[in-house]
Amino acid sequence: MTHRIFSSAAKPWEKEETELMTELASSYSLIVWNDEVNTFEWVIETLVHICGHTTEQAEQCAMLIHTQGKYAVKKGDYDTLKPMRDAITDRGIGATIEENAG
Repeated sequence: MTHRIFSSAAKPWEKEETELMTELASSYSLIVWNDEVNTFEWVIETLVHICGHTTEQAEQCAMLIHTQGKYAVKKGDYDTLKPMRDAITDRGIGATIEENAG
């Protein structure tokens, strides 16, 4: 009896399933809103501490939040983003979670 070993390349449906799961897992955005109360430094510190951004990433996000009124600082699944949103709002910064258009 001959046994065949199939590589994952021979199973294209697995790649499609993985891509779909990744797409679904990243179907939400954590939005931070601009305000006239919080300083750039506080927003930057928050993004570094809560979202794991580098200082440079956080600075860029803060500038985009300031100029655009809001910015999606993180993408992911709802259960991952919710505690981040809660921690950001606990620091007095406006944040929401929005579902990405499919």
